[in-house]
Amino acid sequence: MVNRGLGAGPFARFLDRAIYLCLLVTIALTAIPYGTVQPWWISLFECAVFLIAMLAVIEAAVSKRWSFDLWLVAPLLGLILFAVFQSLPLFSGSGPIVVRTSVSADPFSTRLFAVQLIALTLVLLLLLRYTSSKARLRYLIYTIIGVGVTSAVFGLLRQSLQHSPGFILPALPIGGRSFGQFINRNHFALLLEMVLGLTLGLIVGEVGRRRRVLLLLPVCALLWVGLIYSNSRGGILASLSEVLFLGVLVDPVRHLTRERAGTSTRGFQYLVGGLVVRVFLMACLVGLFAYGVGWIGGEPVVTSFQNAATDFTQQEMENNTNTSRKEIWSATWRMIKAHPLAGVGFSGYWIGITRYHRASGDITPQQAHNDYLELMASGGLIGVALAVWFGWAFVKRARQNLRSPDSFRRAACLGALTAIFGLAVHSFVDFGIHITINALVLFTLIVVAVQSDRLAEIQPADDGGEAVGGLAER
Repeated sequence: MVNRGLGAGPFARFLDRAIYLCLLVTIALTAIPYGTVQPWWISLFECAVFLIAMLAVIEAAVSKRWSFDLWLVAPLLGLILFAVFQSLPLFSGSGPIVVRTSVSADPFSTRLFAVQLIALTLVLLLLLRYTSSKARLRYLIYTIIGVGVTSAVFGLLRQSLQHSPGFILPALPIGGRSFGQFINRNHFALLLEMVLGLTLGLIVGEVGRRRRVLLLLPVCALLWVGLIYSNSRGGILASLSEVLFLGVLVDPVRHLTRERAGTSTRGFQYLVGGLVVRVFLMACLVGLFAYGVGWIGGEPVVTSFQNAATDFTQQEMENNTNTSRKEIWSATWRMIKAHPLAGVGFSGYWIGITRYHRASGDITPQQAHNDYLELMASGGLIGVALAVWFGWAFVKRARQNLRSPDSFRRAACLGALTAIFGLAVHSFVDFGIHITINALVLFTLIVVAVQSDRLAEIQPADDGGEAVGGLAER
């Protein structure tokens, strides 16, 4: 193992710590201005990431360590290049006036998508490089949990105290679809469900650490209350799917109750004990889920679920707006069949759908309300293939950490996978991943899940007690 901090000079070590701190601060601040959705805030986020990347280049030059984990980000780099290709005016139209066109229905928005994906990919690369110790991995996890807890507290305070438009953030309306610092309550719920999944995974993964469990249980309760009050059907169902993921879809016995048993009888006792503990925990979580919906949410949540059927009907046919999910998905599927190979361009959905959305035109869908359909419509088979490649590389790396002998690293990986699973479920009916903070938290969770099992444990004296050793050079 090559240690990152011991062989470098003081300036390189200072840059190493400063870059990591800047990354944590960027994650925290991105959540504040409505989740970073307005163009100027998105631009500020991108500029901050590019500046941090420049510092990383200087640090790499000073320390003479240019190793970056490019294998995981290779599909993302391919996706960026593909988006740039979609935006290029490569085709000539017919007619007396020759107009060059591109694959994308909105080339400018596609280029903006490419720039934002570059920023997120840089965050992924930088976190993989500078989350170089177990201590830093903990700080990264605590930053994500802190963002979720702060958002939940702000949402609950706003729910109780706001009486006029604007609550610290001037554009926040009263009631409606807004909640927390988000204009859309479903985007708020997506953030909280990811943080909730991470926290639940840490609890289940290290259920023997009683002090940590007692600290994280109130956090789970607060996040759950925030989810219920947000009245997001997708968020509530996704959080329940996270509980089921922990109890059923993951093999918790093999990975989370691994003990060195001297005899087969002893091993059987550990096996049965692990099963009983997790079945009991799952039953408690499902019971708390049902009780929380009834006690905290009450009639608004029940009514929201009863109204879910209208999202899949032709109720808007009277005024011919056709904005139900059923009609939007049907129009999206027609667009996919018309552009199967390269799609209509990333971020070009809102223009491309106009040709296939059979309605009056008073309201045009801006998103497909299903990220999987929108991926197929925007990127075609090429975009889907790149996304599948990234998913395969991610799962392959995450499985290694689930087998880690270190219980914390195993639990952190399980929590990140649980959060990502909840997001994957929610993405069937929403588009919350389009929001910058949600995409940023997703990329951060990917780092938590795949970060090398061989993080440095050496703590040099001049680093303030923090392990700054690097990833093992591969």
